[in-house]
Amino acid sequence: MDCKKIGNLIYELRKSKNMTQKQIAELMNISDKTISKWERGLGCPDISLLPELSQILGVSVDQILSGEINLNDLVGGNMNKLKFYVCGQCGNLITSTGNPTISCCGKMLEPAIAKKAEDGHKLNVEPVEDELYVTTEHEMRKEHYISFVAYVKGDRALIVKQYPEWDMQFRLHKLGRGKLYFYCTNHGLFYQII
Repeated sequence: MDCKKIGNLIYELRKSKNMTQKQIAELMNISDKTISKWERGLGCPDISLLPELSQILGVSVDQILSGEINLNDLVGGNMNKLKFYVCGQCGNLITSTGNPTISCCGKMLEPAIAKKAEDGHKLNVEPVEDELYVTTEHEMRKEHYISFVAYVKGDRALIVKQYPEWDMQFRLHKLGRGKLYFYCTNHGLFYQII
């Protein structure tokens, strides 16, 4: 741990929030001299104080410990670059068009890698007027089911959440040529071109 880097980051973050050392100290129930000591690089926050400090400053504990914040490149939100993050513990779904640092249930998440759907895992997609009717023969039991389907095309994404023991069938507004992503709880993320 580089106390100087950590102190500089704490100082910059505090200033960006227009807060005084005393205000942060009061929120954390410590002395403002402690905050001053950190900012001058004469010591580092105790590990027990890091979660509270990170919440006050609006950054992760990892960022405080590294003493720097790495900004993402501007990607313009192109939905064709959409990434899906799925928590293996609770099933939470998070999407991003950039390269964020995402955690859920105390674990860092990596984006799911989409595999091209083969015959055994393809969804049935039938055009009906200006909509697509989506169904599947995939089992939908608590132990093994499709948890979401996402229709992605250029500037938009439509996501339909699915639940175990539902008969998966729904309609999507037809957007034109795009990708249909779906997540199997046992086999991961798949896609098919539509």
